[in-house]
Amino acid sequence: MDARATLLASALEVLEHRGEAGFSTRAVCAMAGVTAPTLYHHFGNADGLLSAAITEAFAQFLAGKKAETFSPDPLVALGQGWDNYVRFAAERPRLYAAMLVRVLQGASIPAADAARGLLIERLEAVAAKRRLAMDVQAAADLIWASAHAASSLYLLDTERQPDPIVINALRDRAIQSIYAPNESDKQT
Repeated sequence: MDARATLLASALEVLEHRGEAGFSTRAVCAMAGVTAPTLYHHFGNADGLLSAAITEAFAQFLAGKKAETFSPDPLVALGQGWDNYVRFAAERPRLYAAMLVRVLQGASIPAADAARGLLIERLEAVAAKRRLAMDVQAAADLIWASAHAASSLYLLDTERQPDPIVINALRDRAIQSIYAPNESDKQT
């Protein structure tokens, strides 16, 4: 592995274990076995390294979404995508928190945009079946907000897992609120 890749992998590991608050170029360099000038040569400064690590984390998140097999039923696939999002946050809470901060600060991250694009595609498939109770963008906002709310529960206390009933209720209620049942659904 070259120095740039080693630094990036080390930065991700520091973010996963210490979070953004504990992120330092000194810790990354020590873990990577390189000196600060090597870091600055490849990334310019600490923020350049942090931005590259967040970009890589989003690329890993997107790759995980693309690698998963989803149901052909767009509504079921929507729930599976939601679960995938929350699982990522549960497994990597400090990294997820750092990623979210960047998004909320308005960073332009192509993999984050592509992940939202997957959500939009699923919602458009639900809309094509005339099963969406609101416009696609509003539904995307609601689904993302509910997944983020569930994910945030893993950030509150990384030692205690949130109640699965709460997590499932957030998912199910969000999906119910965007879903427009058809006549066959009402009869069952």
